[in-house]
Formats: sequence, C-alpha cells, structure tokens
Amino acid sequence: MAAQNEQLVTINTPFIELDKLLKREALTASGGEARYLISQGMVEVNGQVETRKRKKLYTNDRVEFNGVRLRVQGSPSPVDPEEEPPREGREDDNPFSGSV
Repeated sequence: MAAQNEQLVTINTPFIELDKLLKREALTASGGEARYLISQGMVEVNGQVETRKRKKLYTNDRVEFNGVRLRVQGSPSPVDPEEEPPREGREDDNPFSGSV
C-alpha cells in the first residue's frame, strides 16, 4: 500500500479499537464496513496485516488503510487550573476537632 503523509489521531482514552478508529476518521461509511474490510486483510497496523476487528490501538500505533496512514496519539490528562492540590491532613482543617 502506498501511503501519503501520516495523520495524527488524538484519543482521550487509553486505547481505541481498530474498527472504531476507521469509522471515526471517516475512512469507512459504517462500522460494519470497517469490520468487513479488516477481516479481509485490507488494513495494516504497525506494518503488519491486521484481521482482528477489535484490535486495541494505543499511543504511537500506526494504521494504514487505502493509502491513508494514521498514527494514534494520546491526549494528556486535562488539569483543572482552579482545582486545588490535595492538602495534607492538619488538625486545624478539621471542623470537628477542637473544643466545644
């Protein structure tokens, strides 16, 4: 398969299944079509023909299908800038401690 430039695909989960990736990136019209094409050996993962429809793809995995090359990229965990870091337990932080 002759590939064009590699496209980065960002995921917000630890992995994405191969059939879902093809559908999400609009390389197939449906999940059923994606599963069929995978089962026919028309998709490569990391340079090897892959026939497992639900193959889990992780960061830096490469997928090639129909002249399109994709590379999976994980998204960093979002951090809420207004969220305070956990505080060390101190007696004066406990409203139930102390005298009445």
